[in-house]
This record gives sequence, C-alpha cells and structure tokens, in this order.
Amino acid sequence: MSRLIVSDVSISFGGLKALDSVSFDVKQGEIRGIIGPNGAGKTTMLNVISGINKADSGTITFDDTLLSGLKTNKIASKGVGRTFQTTKLFKGMTVLENVMTGAHSQLHANPLSAAFNFPFVAKEEKQAADQAYEVLEFMRMERFADHEATLLSFGQQRLVEIARVLVGQPQVLLLDEPAVGLSVTRVGEVEDLLKRIRQERGITIVMIEHVIRLVMGVCDRITVLNSGQKIADGTADEVINNPAVERAYLGSKVDVTN
Repeated sequence: MSRLIVSDVSISFGGLKALDSVSFDVKQGEIRGIIGPNGAGKTTMLNVISGINKADSGTITFDDTLLSGLKTNKIASKGVGRTFQTTKLFKGMTVLENVMTGAHSQLHANPLSAAFNFPFVAKEEKQAADQAYEVLEFMRMERFADHEATLLSFGQQRLVEIARVLVGQPQVLLLDEPAVGLSVTRVGEVEDLLKRIRQERGITIVMIEHVIRLVMGVCDRITVLNSGQKIADGTADEVINNPAVERAYLGSKVDVTN
C-alpha cells in the first residue's frame, strides 16, 4: 500500500522549470531514494512535499490526505518529518535540549502557560526530556546528551538533527543528504541507522543522497531526476543499468563505490 503519492508535480522559479510532471509513490516501510546530478530538482521535491514550496500543478497525497497547499506545520502534524542539507541546531543548548525541541509540537504548553509555570508545563517538559533521551538511546548517542550540540563533530550534529525529527514521531521521514561530508565509516553508521529506523520504528523514508553506495545499500526503490524530469525509477539494479541514468552522470556508469 502506498503511503505517499506524488502525482504530476511541476514547479517553476523565474521561468526555470525545477520539476516537470514528476510522479512516484512510496509504500509503507519503504526506503525510497531520490538521486540525480546537481540541479536535478531533488531538494525542490522535498520542499514541495514538506510544504516549503507550493507546486504550480500536481498533488501530494499522504494516507489519502491531500498535503498540497497545506502549511509546513500542518504537514508535520500529519506525520511528515524533515531534515535539511545544512544542520540547524541551536547554539548554547545541549544535545538533549536540541532534541527536545522536536517534541514540543506534540505538547499543549504555549509561551503564556510556560510564563505562568502551570503544573502541566513541567509535566510536559519532563515528558519531552524522556522522549528525547529515549531517541538518543536508540541512536546510541545518549553519552552526548549533556554536550553542547554545536560543538560536536559535523557527523554527530547530523545525527542530532535526525534525532530531533524522530522525537516528533513521524510516520514518513524526509532526509536531505544525511551522509553529506561524512567519512566512509560514518556513512556505514548512517546506513545501519536508516535500516534500524525502518525495522524497529516502522518509519517510511524518502532520502536524497549523493553517496551512491549508501543509496544502493538501503533503498528499496530509487527515483532518478535530471533537469527537473524523472528519467528512471526502479530497484537499484534497474536504475544503475539504465542508459538514461548513465547519460545523466556524464556518459559513464554510476560509481556505486562512491
């Protein structure tokens, strides 16, 4: 059963067609990869799904709910979580505090009730802290809970950002280059983490990634974009041997060791 359906989505910026009638679906429990050269429209696709950009035409449907036209917070409340290419952690806050911010969308407290220090606010903050710590344990990062988040290594900061989204209990996780800038060892750790997120938490994943080895290692199906158009869609073997994909990657076979 398809959970997320992208149907004929198009969007232009200043006359440049960033996406041109792109369609694909994502099944429950699937890890769907989106790859393509720079400027192919990959991040724009995630921006449209998450509500950052509004498509000129086409629809995004999640569990029979139309997401097209909804604001980002409404889409998040439906169970769609998102990370970005660059980490956006809060300076001066610990890892635990950063991850806790991902749980606040589920809580009832607001700035006014927090200012009056109502009893339920303290209870909800304790709940958020417990949820955040549980996610850090799941990600094997609990030893960093009291460390200042922005002082961690780049790879560790990427993991903190994923943890912050996970604590919001998404049903679909949109990842924008989770392995960017990571060492081979760190890429292997991300591969293991993504498999565990799917297997142990039942979360469906849509992932943009330039590290082809990671994509081939974890993705059930892969969509290939080039100049805003979908040029291939299928399993890793089907995509890697597609002539159109080879042409998009400068006329040579895609390097799966990258």
